[in-house]
Amino acid sequence: MEKKPNLAASQRRTRREEDDVIQAVSTEESAACIARIEELVTQISGVIVGKEETIRLVVTALCARGHLLLEDIPGVGKTTLARTLARSLDLSFQRIQFTPDLLPSDVFGVSIYNAQEHAFEFTPGPIFSNVILADEINRATPRTQSALLEAMNEFQVTVDRQTYPLPQPFIVLATQNPVEFKGTYPLPESQLDRFLMKIHIGYPALADEKRIILGRTRTDPLDSVTPLLGAEEVLEIQEATRRVRIADELLDYLLAIVQATRESEHLKTGVSPRGTLAFTRAVQAYALVSGRDFVLPDDVKALAAPVLAHRLIPRIHWKEGWHAEDLIAEIVASIPVPL
Repeated sequence: MEKKPNLAASQRRTRREEDDVIQAVSTEESAACIARIEELVTQISGVIVGKEETIRLVVTALCARGHLLLEDIPGVGKTTLARTLARSLDLSFQRIQFTPDLLPSDVFGVSIYNAQEHAFEFTPGPIFSNVILADEINRATPRTQSALLEAMNEFQVTVDRQTYPLPQPFIVLATQNPVEFKGTYPLPESQLDRFLMKIHIGYPALADEKRIILGRTRTDPLDSVTPLLGAEEVLEIQEATRRVRIADELLDYLLAIVQATRESEHLKTGVSPRGTLAFTRAVQAYALVSGRDFVLPDDVKALAAPVLAHRLIPRIHWKEGWHAEDLIAEIVASIPVPL
């Protein structure tokens, strides 16, 4: 039986403004969160073999209360990774297969007239779940893609001028095939900016692929996945993430990287203030996932490309053959690391 969304938790926890003062997380609280996170990473690693860093980035998005875009060729495990995370959380889960004929009402729900009550009643769609797997999101039309913006940014949806809050925690794990594949619609910049990170899985190493084959011939690894964290525990980890310590000089280092994207002659548009806030929250979460309650320069370096690359818009004369990740790597290498 599918678990119902924890609407009570949603109502108890209101969305904090992004400019709240960051307070230090206690040692006891951080230790408890780190232990839970490590258990989650270990379980997912038992299914997604040889991709621990990718798994840590996925868990980082969860801790940072952000959405994740997984882009890669078909068959490398994007959907399996999303399903494994969902099964590891004692939360409601829905998979939405995006197709060209998918309508916004198929995702959000519709108001249906009740003849007995002489009134319209709202029937919620699959978006009213804690974990959403938006499978092949770039196969839907731009109209349906754009309809997700309010849900991803405001954690609510509006249908027939009535606003409905989404259950908390709420995370969208979207998968997409590369844009050069047939039948895809590139995501608009405004929607890409709502994703905390865009990551790639890539091919497994040969030894890992052999382990995958041998493991799948005996049993389905997903059968051994059990729920580890409930809604309250996830919300507690997200609150603890906000209070991970980031030194002032590291914040200046992070801002220098962001400013460099805005000044680059190769870019039409650099990282927005929303992107800066996402970058800050992501490095805090990555520090916690790495077993610390404070940020290091390596956290900033590791998260720069996954958090920033998909937010950049190149100038037309430099677009062919360019890779945003390479430009981010050049920028990071050019900025002195604070000691």
